[in-house]
Amino acid sequence: MRAPYTDAEYVCSPIVSGAARPSDRPTRAEIDLHALTHNYGEVTRRIGGRKVLAVVKAQAYGHGAVPVARHLAGLGAHMFGVALVEEGSNLRDAGITTPILVIGPVFPEQAEALVGANLTPVVYTLPVAKALSDAAGNAGKAVPVHVKIDTGMGRIGVSPEEAVQFIETISKFPGIVVEGLMTHFADADLRDKKFATNQLDRFEALIGSLDKKGITIPLRHAANSAAVLEYDRALLTMVRPGLMLYGYDPLESGAAADVRPVLSLVTRIAYIKKVPAGVPISYGRTFVTKRESLIATIPIGYADGYSRGLSNRGEAIVRDKRVPVAGRVCMDMTMLDVTEVPGVAAGDEAVLIGSSGNERITADDIAAKTGTIAYEVLCGISGRVPRIIKQVQS
Repeated sequence: MRAPYTDAEYVCSPIVSGAARPSDRPTRAEIDLHALTHNYGEVTRRIGGRKVLAVVKAQAYGHGAVPVARHLAGLGAHMFGVALVEEGSNLRDAGITTPILVIGPVFPEQAEALVGANLTPVVYTLPVAKALSDAAGNAGKAVPVHVKIDTGMGRIGVSPEEAVQFIETISKFPGIVVEGLMTHFADADLRDKKFATNQLDRFEALIGSLDKKGITIPLRHAANSAAVLEYDRALLTMVRPGLMLYGYDPLESGAAADVRPVLSLVTRIAYIKKVPAGVPISYGRTFVTKRESLIATIPIGYADGYSRGLSNRGEAIVRDKRVPVAGRVCMDMTMLDVTEVPGVAAGDEAVLIGSSGNERITADDIAAKTGTIAYEVLCGISGRVPRIIKQVQS
């Protein structure tokens, strides 16, 4: 069985903003900072002294942005990546002073809030750049920006062919300092790097055109986790790891990256009942016992981010033994068939993501059962599930 953690090893960090508060709820996401340290070390081992922009958007992929960012700052992360101005502001409110890049869309009306929180925006339109310039002037400060280049993702960004003129134009705006140039790969996780190579060719050609005009932009970045793991040419001057920091390998090739899952999702059995054969379980009666069975109820459901797609398909680990989900996952509860678990009792721990004994369930396993990816599984764990941070011993 999993070794129990003592209360002294943890602090509770709610995913929602606000002061940390203790929680006695048995359903919790346990965040292992030892694993996070290991994964960050795996990034730095591969990149040869380049800077690291650690992606902590979407509450650090569901792990809790504030505690994760604090820990990564202590490990030497040069910058953090968030998707929203609000995400960056929350980190600033928590005392995070490391530079923060807002990599998602920014609107002109957000310029004052962005400048006020000392955030670094990604820019790719003149109206946003002008609004940032005005806000910087009003605040009496300069605002660093990174220019987003669309080399093939087809999402946001200036085309490489228009980028030189765009950069020359916004560089003349008062208060604007172009410190970064970035692009984003569409499929660096695939074995076939042909399209990624084409993207990087276009990006490097742009850098060459800027060099000819005497325009040097110090931070140039393209490499996500997949490129950090399998595309050395894309490392440039800074990298942007996300998923690999949290212990998952995004590569189609399944290359053996030495990363360790940071998050475990656990709860406890609230109730066990013995029922005869022929008893329906949960909504729609999609599961009917075929024998005398022990059915356990656990206090987690799709409102917690445990997908309804796991109905009659998911598994948990109870007393080091895999057990199946019985019936449909409900909003707040899920049932397990624990008939084959010797000595099972109310109060026993049920592991939904994580390991116990020789058994292990990962976000990748859940993604395979629900037709999605590990990113969505992790980000989908809802804010009402407490994040319990395992402290690193000094």
